[in-house]
Amino acid sequence: MARRTPLLRWLLPAVVALLWLGLAGPLGAVGAQLTGIQENDNAAFLPDSAESTRVTELQERFRTEDALPVVLVWEGDGPLDAATQARIGEALAEVTAVAEEADALAGEASPPIPSEDGQAVQAVVPLRTDLGDALPEVVGEMRAADDVEGTTAYVTGPGGVFADFADGFAGIDGLLLLAAFGVVLLILLVVYRSPLLPFLVIGTAGLALTAGQAVSYVLAREGIITVNGQSQGIASILVVGAATDYGLLLVARYREELRTEQSPLAAMRTALRRSVEPILASGATVVLGVLCLLFSDLASNRGLGPISAVNVVLAMIASLTFLPAVLLLLGRAAFWPFRPRYGSEAKQAGGWQRTADVVGRRPGRVLALSVAGLLAAAVFAPTFQADGLPLSEAVRGNPEGARGQEALARHFEAGSGSPAVLVTPADTWPDVAAAAAEVPGVAAVAPVTDGPPTPDAPPLEVNGLVQLQATLSDAADSIAAERTVADLREAVRDVEPDTLVGGTTATNLDTLDTAARDLRVIVPLVLLVITLVLALLLRAILAPLVLLATVVLSFAATIGVSALLFEPLLGTASSDPTIILIGFVFLVALGIDYNIFLMTRAREESQRLGTRPGILRALAVTGGVITSAGLVLAATFGALAVLPLLILVQLAFIVGFGVLLDTFVVRTLVVPAAVHLLGDRTWWPSRLAQHREPEPERELEPA
Repeated sequence: MARRTPLLRWLLPAVVALLWLGLAGPLGAVGAQLTGIQENDNAAFLPDSAESTRVTELQERFRTEDALPVVLVWEGDGPLDAATQARIGEALAEVTAVAEEADALAGEASPPIPSEDGQAVQAVVPLRTDLGDALPEVVGEMRAADDVEGTTAYVTGPGGVFADFADGFAGIDGLLLLAAFGVVLLILLVVYRSPLLPFLVIGTAGLALTAGQAVSYVLAREGIITVNGQSQGIASILVVGAATDYGLLLVARYREELRTEQSPLAAMRTALRRSVEPILASGATVVLGVLCLLFSDLASNRGLGPISAVNVVLAMIASLTFLPAVLLLLGRAAFWPFRPRYGSEAKQAGGWQRTADVVGRRPGRVLALSVAGLLAAAVFAPTFQADGLPLSEAVRGNPEGARGQEALARHFEAGSGSPAVLVTPADTWPDVAAAAAEVPGVAAVAPVTDGPPTPDAPPLEVNGLVQLQATLSDAADSIAAERTVADLREAVRDVEPDTLVGGTTATNLDTLDTAARDLRVIVPLVLLVITLVLALLLRAILAPLVLLATVVLSFAATIGVSALLFEPLLGTASSDPTIILIGFVFLVALGIDYNIFLMTRAREESQRLGTRPGILRALAVTGGVITSAGLVLAATFGALAVLPLLILVQLAFIVGFGVLLDTFVVRTLVVPAAVHLLGDRTWWPSRLAQHREPEPERELEPA
């Protein structure tokens, strides 16, 4: 045994640590390519059965090349004279030349089209749809070439707006991770009061992130998953928060054992044995929860599930291998200058002990007041608006694409440049066109012809089908336009049931409908999976149901608070429909984490002390580490707010606030009070239910 101790104490940890550090470089080089294969097009995320997807496939028969329309708008303070319009024509030629030089042009640009009031001119430049990351750069060069004296120029339309949206993901690899690691470092420095230990925990998270991005790249390259900027950003934040949380739990238990064990190896052995179950259970809960997104009909959600699962698995592996290895190599020196000495007594967190005392004295009152507060917030959850977020409003800071859409709406039909597309049988197209033109919100309907679109030109017929274009009165990415498309589909089907309606607006509408379907399917599945995990972990039936009920109530309260605060804080009450589903999956899975940390310790203490003293002891001794973990996770998700994308800012608030609510209210007050009231029945039907404990003392009311 004497020979094995040096091997386990030095050699094996050194090999593990060096293996991780040696792989960091190659894995980092592979993972750096992940951003280059993102797909940020909503149409690519829809299921094949979506109507707009079928229209896109049928459109291939009518044209040889796809195009992403970019709308250029020149707006003056008054009517534009002939000289100004001539300069606009020159600017259009220059902008078109810029796009052609970048090999981005998909066809001929339209001629300048003046508005009826004479105060603006628009033109449409079609760009290739496969530009990918090059789109923001191309649009930026077009914007640098469109200036005309006496006018305000905008590059907008679907291409301009989408370029602004895609440009919002540019900070994911830099600013986002810098903010996340920076805020985590500050929290850990305060928690540990050590110059070394925070960097060990952050280093573990960094290695897990590096490995996670490399694996995600390989999966995306092979076509197994779909990656977009949103899913990559969320997964990056998740791995940093999860790895840090698991590191906090292990370090806290290791420090506790160093006070009772003289050998760091023995202390680490005990710490790992006591920590591995909650860490694995926590990770399994999150992994299984996010993998439920595989049942989504939106490919963006299906991609987020595996990426998040891969990152969480690697966070667990790094926390249970690299971090223990470096802690063993450093021994007590890792905690310098506050080294835990063998035989010393750990300082009890007075605040958490007092909280436990309050819960123990008045569990019924604590539970009633806490639940009442959560219910008061949850009442507002039905008012949360998730009926869609216009793409032009999805980027904060009022970018040029959004301002251009406003200018376009002032002088033209706002849907110009991105019409709804109807594909209908050739023999009934006149009736379909007439029905479409009668729909409120449709400004004009015209067939696609084989030549110049003159009034007498016959429509282009392909395989017995004709394509119509319906110009909408509202901007293509607006909620009003989505309502128009819904009405349009209903109206044309009354005339010709085989007519399909697609286009940009229809794609947004189908995304909204698909997200609603996903919510109905995935939410019950997540609840079932997490209940089963908790039942296996706690070997009980009642406790998992109680824990799940508290987390669901916490989520409802979070959504209620979000409904109240989004408009005054962010300037909009509307949200993307997928945010409810993503927020639910992450909050329920992550919120259960802290209950797992608490309840596994409570079960351990209950076997020695009984359930009621056990839950209070667990609350007192885990209060500091779980609170620190909650602050870290909330802060890492809060880092999403540094990006200019509104949906990520909203998600940052929902997950961050929800985690804090779980940490400081659910785990601190609701769960301990409920368990204290239930007593040994909490663990039914496990053997802990056979433990007999004294009846609780009655609360003494003041005279």
